[in-house]
Amino acid sequence: MPRFDEPLLTTDCAEIFGDPALAIPPQAPLPALIEPDTFPVVEHPVEHDPLVLVQAPGLVVLGNYHLAGWQNAVDKTWLRASVLERLAGAAAGLPEGWGLCVFDAWRPLNLQAELYDAAYGDPALPPGFVSVPDTDPSTPPPHLTGGTVDVSLTFDGTPLGLGGGFDDFTSGARADAFEAKACPERELRRLLYWTMRAQGFAVLDCEWWHFEYGTRRWAAITGNAPLFGPAEPPPS
Repeated sequence: MPRFDEPLLTTDCAEIFGDPALAIPPQAPLPALIEPDTFPVVEHPVEHDPLVLVQAPGLVVLGNYHLAGWQNAVDKTWLRASVLERLAGAAAGLPEGWGLCVFDAWRPLNLQAELYDAAYGDPALPPGFVSVPDTDPSTPPPHLTGGTVDVSLTFDGTPLGLGGGFDDFTSGARADAFEAKACPERELRRLLYWTMRAQGFAVLDCEWWHFEYGTRRWAAITGNAPLFGPAEPPPS
């Protein structure tokens, strides 16, 4: 079975942070990140917001699960058209030289089940890192909706691990894990958070790379109704 962190395809930001070009203005602290107790169900899903291939200036698509050899991974990366527009806006809003890389986006239900079974084969893993592969269209896992993207920063096209890797299922994966420590990782996680929030995304508190728009979690955090039910790519 593939490992969750293979291939990571990122460079530790500490390795290149000595470059003066990497200097960024101090970022505002993160707000309190509290996971909602309940999520609203999808009652009136948006009908005319198809999945489209993830491609835009400033975006590097990594496709981690496909490259790592997960059985049900797909070889293309998809998002809802409106969500891709927001992601492209986030990349465009970064300082010169900076961009975004995409680890994963839309995820088919069979891959969600494969990842869930692999992750929670460890009974000690706390809930929340991998969503239940729910088949009910009113309660879809967030990646199945096409409204969720796993993302990090890039510098000069080099993907960065912001103090930890993708699918690092530890307390260090929390978006606010470095808030009490003055370090490059804190500033970069803040930069990623505020860049994505400016485009309307909500972060998953326990995963610094995981951002949602139009999902049930996004709805619970923002006070809106969920926009997206399950999605499928267009016929090839």
